[in-house]
Amino acid sequence: MSKYEIVIGMEVHAELLTESKQFCGCANVAVAPPNTHVCPVCLGFPGSLPVLNEKSVELSLRTVLAFDSKINKHTIFERKNYFYPDLPKAYQISQRLFTLGEGGCVEIDVAGQDGQVQTKRVGLSDVHMEEDTGKSQHGEAIGDPDSSLVDFNRAGIPLLEIVSAPDMRSIEEAESYMATLRQVLLYLEVSDCKMELGRLRFEASVSLRPFGQEEYGTRVEVKNLNSMKAVRDSLRAEIERQTKILDSGGKVQQQTMLWDEASGTTQPMRSKEQAHDYRYFPEPDLVPIEIDNAWLDRVRAAMPELPRARRQRFQTDYGLSAYDAEILTSTRDIASYYEAALENYNNPKTISNWVANELLGRLNAENKDIIASPVRPTQLRDLVKLIDDGTISGKIAKEVFDEMFMEGRDAILIVREKGLGQISDTSEIEAICQRVIEANPKAVEDYKGGKERSFAALVGGVMKETRGRANPALVNELLKKQLS
Repeated sequence: MSKYEIVIGMEVHAELLTESKQFCGCANVAVAPPNTHVCPVCLGFPGSLPVLNEKSVELSLRTVLAFDSKINKHTIFERKNYFYPDLPKAYQISQRLFTLGEGGCVEIDVAGQDGQVQTKRVGLSDVHMEEDTGKSQHGEAIGDPDSSLVDFNRAGIPLLEIVSAPDMRSIEEAESYMATLRQVLLYLEVSDCKMELGRLRFEASVSLRPFGQEEYGTRVEVKNLNSMKAVRDSLRAEIERQTKILDSGGKVQQQTMLWDEASGTTQPMRSKEQAHDYRYFPEPDLVPIEIDNAWLDRVRAAMPELPRARRQRFQTDYGLSAYDAEILTSTRDIASYYEAALENYNNPKTISNWVANELLGRLNAENKDIIASPVRPTQLRDLVKLIDDGTISGKIAKEVFDEMFMEGRDAILIVREKGLGQISDTSEIEAICQRVIEANPKAVEDYKGGKERSFAALVGGVMKETRGRANPALVNELLKKQLS
């Protein structure tokens, strides 16, 4: 067991779902030919003036409210000065002195020492707005190992930065934090969170300290993380690196590291800057933002029910297990689909099973989101109703569902067209049971001799002859009656 306590903090950058950029009218697009969505403002041409995108402020306010941060009703933008090839103005418009939100927390689920899931609150330092930078591409990515190019399409895209306190104490907690935060951002519809496109980026900071020590160790930030797996792997590598330094009596240097996935190691990038290194000062070309109660009320009215609250409601109102509720609230669209299928039909557990197992299973196999489902919520509900009223058996229902998923047709039409309705006529089933009994004397003898499994073989014979259409309860009843 390690003698060091792990301390992890996280900076999260989420590109906002606006139509245009933060300070100009250029389109906010994730994929486009390089340098095709640029203008004098986002390229930083002399004399060009920024104009704030109001929608970006509203989306940011949703996030601040969701995490219960304190809202600074008077907030300003500032210039964060530094030089980098993908920063066209040589400064980034950001916030530091009066950020949009201060404090708040993200509630995450973690496994306790007893294995039980517990809720932990990860504090937030601040939530602030800024603009994104361009994107540098190097070497083989552009077909020339000795060159670098810059695409400024991303420069100026509205960016929300969420800065956590150093409250996480394990890689597992960091994973839960990332997954929870991403889920909330998707529920709020403030970002599409596509990490593969750089629309959501995590930068983890980690330090080690001896257990019992109050003072934090030296913090190291890790960049170049394009997936949650990369964050997890880089943290593991950096913790191992710092442990070796401390065990040998050395001192960890405060610096920014890059994650090298090929070697599975973190590599030095630069010494870690402090806030004063950036020479922040108020952005002279943007007026302060004044947020009144009426504006906040409008934003609150547009807020959706958040995943944790919806998960708890599904357990309370629908009697679902914690596991089922978690699956059905994993995305806002899945939760909405489930509730739409339940409308005017009180069978929450059965609908839950069909959505979680049958529908999501097929969608996942085809890499589709539920909004692309060929089976509508009302169609799924009508299918389950056919089982409940005895029109079809559960086995036949799966066959019908396959047709529905392929063709998008209603269940009742498929049942009628293929003659799949359940046989519940007593005389018809009695005759079939008699034929099966006569054709299987050995099974009958074994059953009468006390071998209960032989009865299941006889039931299977009846179901086979009826192609699964016979009413199972009636088959069991009539078989036992004839065998006795």
